[in-house]
Amino acid sequence: MANTLTTIDMVARESLRIAHENLTFLGTINQSYDSSYAKAGAKIGDTLRVRDPNQYTRRTGSRVMDVQDQNETTQSITVATQDGVDMKFNSAELLLSIDELSKRYIEPAVKVLVAGIEGDILGSLTEQVHQLTGTAGTVVGTSGDISALGAARAKLNQELAPKDSRAAQFDSVTMASIVNGTQLFFHPGSEIAQGFTEGFIGRNSMATFFENEKTRTQTNATESDVVWEVDDLTRLATGDAAVGNSVSILNFDVQGSVARNVGEIFTIAGLFDCHPETKQQYPHLKQLTVTAAAAVVGNQGTITFSPALIVNGAKQNCFTVAGTFGTLEGNATVLVGASAASLRQNLMYQKDFATFVTADLPLMDDAIKSVRRVQDGLSLRVWQGSDIRNDELLLRIDILYGFKLLRPEWAVRITN
Repeated sequence: MANTLTTIDMVARESLRIAHENLTFLGTINQSYDSSYAKAGAKIGDTLRVRDPNQYTRRTGSRVMDVQDQNETTQSITVATQDGVDMKFNSAELLLSIDELSKRYIEPAVKVLVAGIEGDILGSLTEQVHQLTGTAGTVVGTSGDISALGAARAKLNQELAPKDSRAAQFDSVTMASIVNGTQLFFHPGSEIAQGFTEGFIGRNSMATFFENEKTRTQTNATESDVVWEVDDLTRLATGDAAVGNSVSILNFDVQGSVARNVGEIFTIAGLFDCHPETKQQYPHLKQLTVTAAAAVVGNQGTITFSPALIVNGAKQNCFTVAGTFGTLEGNATVLVGASAASLRQNLMYQKDFATFVTADLPLMDDAIKSVRRVQDGLSLRVWQGSDIRNDELLLRIDILYGFKLLRPEWAVRITN
């Protein structure tokens, strides 16, 4: 019999190769973190840290320095999920060549593992993204209209997302509609050929396109003719005056009794988006996403949302006429999409909008047939043990990971 450890090492390398090839989404987002917090032999609950970019305010009309403190912050990512896939072999099966072993066992196992992880993460991150383009209820590309793609690109530019390393994830129905909608437009020869032979477009609107059936579907609450109006801001726990510069929860008068679902996107009349550096008002309203189910009791409701609204200072991210939240009182919200609508949410983003990290699982002291391999920040462990009762070899492939939304403004949902 071949050296077992060598076989396990080959299984680990082959598992890692297959995982990389099938990371349609995770391979396009940030996978780096502060290495000083790396964990060798990590356990569930270990924490890694990612540095946020610094933000400053401009000195105007004076040559006198107004020195600002370095307000460098980090975000913590808890490595909280251990997923895996488990198999068993008899002695004869483990003697197969690595190619045959991969084709029959490793490839289908790792594909299931990666697909499940990607689906969970893509859905969770999309739910937290607050920006959206497209017409709810209409697939992008219908009647040749691909304006949602350009609008998504514009939103990323307005939020100063870097213009490199942008990508977009579309389900196959949307991709087919986009291909059909762009067939009369000018394309490079390679894009035309790919559209006809493969049925998808590789690049458009400064982003690389990917087909991914795991994009999220947002379901709106059934709330026909329900109106949500910003209520007395003094009802906030700390009072309007003490709320200061940041709000992520607002009270509403509700003409109805229907809740809001997590992931729904809405706007508030009079609350505008602004340029991240100059703080000048943009012409469009600030979009917000519901982060906690909002129940209604006695025609009163509270919505917890993201991003937190900041009306002044270096981190200002919205604009009101008077520069306070008080001007929003009595203003109504507008929900994206119809009541009870199910809307496919494709995603365009710059890679640093989110991060995915893996940590090195421990190799147990008594596990002589255990191997850990790392490639481009992706760490997998393969562990084999024997079952003497049934003359079988048990094999498990494990990954310990965490993920986090870092810059939600660098991503845009494209709705159908």
